[in-house]
Amino acid sequence: MSLHIREQVSLKPFNTFGIDVQARWFVEVESDEQVRQALAWAHEHQVALLPIGGGSNLLLTGDLDALVMRMASHGVQVLSDDGLQVVVEAQAGEPWHPFVQQTLAMGLAGLENLSLIPGTVGAAPMQNIGAYGVEIKDVFAGLTALDRQSGELCDFNLAQCGFGYRDSLFKREPGRWLILRVRFRLARAVQLHLDYGPVRQRLAEQGISEPTPSDVSAAICSIRREKLPDPAELGNAGSFFKNPVVPAALAEQIKADHADLVAYPQADGQVKLAAGWLIERAGWKGFREGDAGVHRLQSLVLVNYGSATGQQLQDLATRIQADIFARFGVQLEMEPNLY
Repeated sequence: MSLHIREQVSLKPFNTFGIDVQARWFVEVESDEQVRQALAWAHEHQVALLPIGGGSNLLLTGDLDALVMRMASHGVQVLSDDGLQVVVEAQAGEPWHPFVQQTLAMGLAGLENLSLIPGTVGAAPMQNIGAYGVEIKDVFAGLTALDRQSGELCDFNLAQCGFGYRDSLFKREPGRWLILRVRFRLARAVQLHLDYGPVRQRLAEQGISEPTPSDVSAAICSIRREKLPDPAELGNAGSFFKNPVVPAALAEQIKADHADLVAYPQADGQVKLAAGWLIERAGWKGFREGDAGVHRLQSLVLVNYGSATGQQLQDLATRIQADIFARFGVQLEMEPNLY
């Protein structure tokens, strides 16, 4: 299976911000062999290689003099099933939300709280995606990645991935690992997570007292659609900033001036703050300058109203960071990768 490498390709269809920048070279890969061929091609031509999935965690600030490699491998298979737990493996290029829906259709619970998150399966472990009280690490059974330094395939277990809040070994070692497929340990017995955010309330509003995993997924989809803009209609990358974790003393200092501070004490004694609350309290919610703005309903989301450049969005994000630090002494960290 040979590569089809194209030149001067617009990446607008391949990033959810809809930023129109050019890739000097572009290729879609559907197998391990094609991944190796793309790596070899980039090495032979002495150009950088940038792998992307669904483009939902990218902010592109300029044209890329690189080979952009889009992971397009597909396939889902059951590796083991003991009647209670089922290990399911998905290829890196599988779109995340359809994969979640497929597991629910198979009668498997575990991924329902992660419904409607954009992106692909291969990108999910990179930042240990999470929502409504569940993270990838909670259902993780392993993954296979290609070591770009040695060319070897390596299998990772939970401990080896070094998962943290929106973090992993793969994020901390950028440019080294290419995730090819991911395995999840899902359950036939239902153990639902309903106590984070408005999930239980939404189910009650729908008259559902004994929800199934599919009911939870549907409720979370409805909540997310109300709060977050559809990238197909308004360019965005979901939550743009991480919720900051700060010393308890700083959280108490902020709370002294703002009694309604949204804060979550952590096991290590620190406190996680709601970045959206900080940004909204600072007055940025609904801000717009040209086509770069902050969403009117969700202050964590930066949006492209049409023709904003990646640089304009980055500049806006930097201004927000500086303002939040000046007001609260809190440093916000951007979630998307900048290129």
